[in-house]
Amino acid sequence: MKLKIKRGFNLGTRINTIEVPEELRAKQTSGIKWFDEALGDEGGFTRTSVMMLTGGAGTGKSTLMRQLADSMTRQGHIVVYNSGEESLYQVRMSCERLKLEQNFMVGEETMLPKFLEFLDDLVAVSGGKTVVFLQDSLQTLDDGKYMDATGESLGTNSKTPVRCTELLVDWAQQNFGVVVFVCQVTKSGVFAGSNKIKHAIDVHGHLYVDMAPKSETYGQLLFDVQKNRWGCTGATFMLDMTSTGIESRGSFDKLGR
Repeated sequence: MKLKIKRGFNLGTRINTIEVPEELRAKQTSGIKWFDEALGDEGGFTRTSVMMLTGGAGTGKSTLMRQLADSMTRQGHIVVYNSGEESLYQVRMSCERLKLEQNFMVGEETMLPKFLEFLDDLVAVSGGKTVVFLQDSLQTLDDGKYMDATGESLGTNSKTPVRCTELLVDWAQQNFGVVVFVCQVTKSGVFAGSNKIKHAIDVHGHLYVDMAPKSETYGQLLFDVQKNRWGCTGATFMLDMTSTGIESRGSFDKLGR
C-alpha cells in the first residue's frame, strides 16, 4: 500500500532526487530487546508502521501487547492500549501480575472513528513524539459504516475488519504513528481474516507453539516475523512465558542464513 504522507511523484522521477522524511529514518524502539531484533537489523518500528500480531489461544498475545505498552511508554512514546476483549479491571490486574509500572493510557472504545479523533488530539499535543496505538483485538472494532437514525451502530459484517485496517493504515501514515493490533486465527493457528488485511499491513508477527514431534523446538513457544516491509524476516525467537511476561531464550534462522 502506498504511503499517504507524500503523493504525486511524476512518472520518470529520478530515485536519487526523492527526499525521504526524517521521521522514516529513525527507528522507534520498543525497549524489548528480542522484539526489536525481530523487526530488523536496525531494531524497532519505522514510523507509519501497522503491525498485525496473530497466535493461537494462550500463546501470550495480550501479555505481549501489555508488555509493549509498558516498555514503549518507558521509551518516551505516547501509548494508548485499547481493550475490546477484556475489561479494564482485568487489564489492570494483569498488569499488576506482570509487575508493569508505566502509567500508559487505556480505553475500551469499540467505535474506531471516535478513537481516531482521540488519537488525533494526542498527535496535536505530542510535541513530535510517536503516538502508538495498541488494539486488542481488531475484530472488536466497528468502523461506523452501518448506523441507525439515532447514530447507534447497527453492528458489523465480514468486511468491517478490512475497513478498520484501512482506517488504521491511513491514520498511521498521515500522522507518523505506530499501530499494533491482535487478529484472530483458526483453531490450527492460521490467520482467519481476509487477505486484504494481510496486504494492507506492514508487519506480521506470529506467536505459536511448535507442535511438530520431530522438531528440535517441539513444545516451545516461538515468534516469527512473517512479513516486514521495513526490515527482514526469517529469524525465529524461542520464548518463555514467565511470571513477569514473555522473555527470549534466543533465536535461530529458519532459512539457514
